[in-house]
Amino acid sequence: MKTSRLEAFSDGVLAIIITIMVLELKPPEGHTLSDLVHTTGPGLLTYLLSFVYVGIYWTNHHHMFHLVRHVTGGVLWANLGLLFFLSLLPFTTSWVDESSFERTPVVIYGLNLLAAALAYVALQRVVIRRQGPDSPLRQAIGSDVKGKVSGVIDLVGILCALLIDDVGVVIAGACFIGVAILWIVPDRRIARVVRQYQAAEEASRARV
Repeated sequence: MKTSRLEAFSDGVLAIIITIMVLELKPPEGHTLSDLVHTTGPGLLTYLLSFVYVGIYWTNHHHMFHLVRHVTGGVLWANLGLLFFLSLLPFTTSWVDESSFERTPVVIYGLNLLAAALAYVALQRVVIRRQGPDSPLRQAIGSDVKGKVSGVIDLVGILCALLIDDVGVVIAGACFIGVAILWIVPDRRIARVVRQYQAAEEASRARV
């Protein structure tokens, strides 16, 4: 099976996730900047962070499937696992906002981010296993230091929110924001391997 249906379905789900999150924002009760800050301000911040995370997954998913030509049942289910955890983001984001950043919602939000990261890693591994020892995706991600570091940072944030009082929630937020910033910077290795892979395929078609 080609990847087009999987990519189209994934794009649609991610678009719906973003739409649901923005619909959760509360309009200000008044008409001043102060009303916006007090009524919608925290919600805008949590929405922005979750939006960035969804955007990060969308761009990385897009790059990944540039290196995939056919999908199997395992790839489909691994992709659904990723979409499942991402689809929980509107709920966990809204809970953090409604609770004014209480400890338990922040912990659950962090667990949601960590689960999505692990699901993405699982999807990568399923694709690499299908492609075999010369997997172009394996060449692109290398040892995946960024993925491992971001997972550790997420876990530190979760533990801080769980074990430390009010300061722990602040540290957790800083950890989650730090991971987002880490992934906003594009990974040039993947783009380079994508170009090489596409050039090799074009050359192979030209010889045929």
